[in-house]
Amino acid sequence: MAETVDVEVVGSVSQKLKAPHPATYVGKGKVEEIKKLKESLEYTLVMVDGELSPAQQRNLETALEVKIIDRTALILDVFARRAQTHEGRLQVELAQLQYRLPRLTRMWTHLSRQGVGGVGLRGPGETQLEADRREAQKRISYIKDQLAHVHAHRERYRERRRQTPIAVVSLVGYTNAGKSTLLNTITGADVLAEDKLFATLDPTTRRVALPSGREVLLTDTVGFINNLPTLLIAAFRATLEEISEATVLVHVVDVVHPNAAEQVHTVNTTLEDLAVDGRPVVYALNKIDRLPDGERDNLPEVAESVDVPRDAVGISAQHGFNLDGLLQKIEETLEDEANFVPVTGTIPFDRTEMVDLFHKLGRVSEHEYDEHGTTIHGELSRRDLGRFAPWMTEVEVVSSAEDEPPDTREDEAENGHGSRVA
Repeated sequence: MAETVDVEVVGSVSQKLKAPHPATYVGKGKVEEIKKLKESLEYTLVMVDGELSPAQQRNLETALEVKIIDRTALILDVFARRAQTHEGRLQVELAQLQYRLPRLTRMWTHLSRQGVGGVGLRGPGETQLEADRREAQKRISYIKDQLAHVHAHRERYRERRRQTPIAVVSLVGYTNAGKSTLLNTITGADVLAEDKLFATLDPTTRRVALPSGREVLLTDTVGFINNLPTLLIAAFRATLEEISEATVLVHVVDVVHPNAAEQVHTVNTTLEDLAVDGRPVVYALNKIDRLPDGERDNLPEVAESVDVPRDAVGISAQHGFNLDGLLQKIEETLEDEANFVPVTGTIPFDRTEMVDLFHKLGRVSEHEYDEHGTTIHGELSRRDLGRFAPWMTEVEVVSSAEDEPPDTREDEAENGHGSRVA
């Protein structure tokens, strides 16, 4: 990330602590060690791979006499450089103001001056700090209002999209995994695709034809990163909401990255935090053209090594390799998705393994506990219904005409709805 913002790293230090030091993040001895390195390394900036409190940042700057940047500030700087659209710039500014507001006391040298009274001026006795803080809060309110209008516009667009029977497929993955390149190659879009962190901050959606001719909407989204600050997730709500609208997620993995498994874990954890981890996922192992020949010929083992399912699809977004295979996998997953049905069932406490299995095979929207066991409301694939039949109290199945005997089809035609079976 430092290189992304054109900062040359001249050295690094680390320390193992049970918890960050409340005053200086690292211990006092480590602060002295960092200070002594200043003479030999001639550094002018210190970056901390963690989130500092305003007090920790202030104390470190006083002790080291250089500017201190924590992980959140660095990511904000990267985002600020990448924001291309009006919405993206508003989102970045909102996150920056929310980050800086509690740090105003150390940002200005004139904050102790008293404001001058008078008509149309600050009230007597108001400090410059209070005035600056009020201005920042006014700007935050203004940006939130602007983003609310954008959000409302997006919601109207999504509502129109929901009324059209077309599935949404979202590309997700760690930053710089190749999502924008994949979208560009498949659709001929012109989304900015660079070998840099967070090249994409704004969602882009294009129509794509699957092998059968069926059309879907393919959406590129902001890349994830380890320990993505909460305020950034909040600021980029509109972008991340595109993921929640998806029928299927395509998790793009940079398979040649040395920390690919950790990146996969980070993305999956973020999806859990966004409450979209129940969506069906197609894993795309990107950049397989850079794998050694032996590994390229044994993709199931490569998939296991980065902690994704063995049926992951190997592709090269840049060179267009096996994109037909990826689209075929997406289509198959969408067909499987259509076979999920709403169910409700109560599983006794002595069969907790079936509760675990339900979580693995199905999607749980709600669960309750009483003296009878665990009551689950969710969805199961038709092919898995038999495993849970003894405990299902309600299964809502709308069957196709081909699957029903003639007399049942006539009854349903009269009633206008599907059957409810226990």
